[in-house]
Amino acid sequence: MEVFTIGSTRRSAEGLFEPIREAGVGRVVDVRLHNTSNLAGLARRAHLPYLLREVCGAEYVHEPLLAPSIELFDGLKKRGLAWDVYERRFLEVMVERQIEKRIDRALLFNLPTALLCACARADRCHRRLVLEYLQPSWGPFQVTHL
Repeated sequence: MEVFTIGSTRRSAEGLFEPIREAGVGRVVDVRLHNTSNLAGLARRAHLPYLLREVCGAEYVHEPLLAPSIELFDGLKKRGLAWDVYERRFLEVMVERQIEKRIDRALLFNLPTALLCACARADRCHRRLVLEYLQPSWGPFQVTHL
């Protein structure tokens, strides 16, 4: 099974929606904490369900259990929290939330699925951390960063 990830920052409409369509993604799971800001542009929650359905033939799901806490997000974005500290604390959040038990595996595996976040790079994004955390209990699956 293959699971995709994609970041919306610094992407045009074509740059966001074409990789999703070309990969055959049928569901996009939004794992952002803040997905309603005007800064999100086309990736705003208000626009995504329609655009994904019409442009990509994909459904949209927002899953806040897979987003960082407000404290972690603000620490990283506003207070200069080091990435390694963020990574460790986000792992603790996922353990505390028991996401592997509270999220239905079908969310990722009954359709080709992509996790969506704002981060341009997957290597410094929680969407990668979510999938790495789920791999031991839900694996095996391949992760492709679009």
